[in-house]
Amino acid sequence: MAAEFERGRTSLEDDPREGRPKCATTPDIIEQVHDIVLADRQMKVREITETTGISKERVGYILHEEMDMKKLCTRWVPRLLTADQKRTRMKISELCLEHFNKNKTDFVGRFITRDETWIHHYTPESKQQSKQWTEAGCSAPKKTSSVPSAGKVMASVFWDAEGILFAGYLEKGKTITGEY
Repeated sequence: MAAEFERGRTSLEDDPREGRPKCATTPDIIEQVHDIVLADRQMKVREITETTGISKERVGYILHEEMDMKKLCTRWVPRLLTADQKRTRMKISELCLEHFNKNKTDFVGRFITRDETWIHHYTPESKQQSKQWTEAGCSAPKKTSSVPSAGKVMASVFWDAEGILFAGYLEKGKTITGEY
């Protein structure tokens, strides 16, 4: 490249070339790919290619460069909230905001938060820890069910702006109630 500048080149831009232009990356095609992805976020690049009639490379370029998207594994969550649970949480949040707006200084001092976690009597192996190297062309190694739990307890912690108010371990079969 330096030799070209010694011969008198002044531009860093590529010279125009013959060949097919990148006509697949038009605003209409980008919008079409976006609509397809929004309709089904698990759609594969191959399926988008078949639907739009453009190459896998162009679909990949549109997804990654134009739309700034990447495909990630979904994360497991214990459960999703129902519409009623979401509404209840929204109402509680609105009530808390109302109390906060009435007396901002007193609100923080009176607000109590709780969290809970399971404490296992052993350390379960994580997905990252269970990864294994395999030779090219081999299928993924099989893994039997995880080690049966030696036991677990639910740890609950309650705290406010001053610090921890209560930390306790809930017996199996019990639930946290107002009395508890």
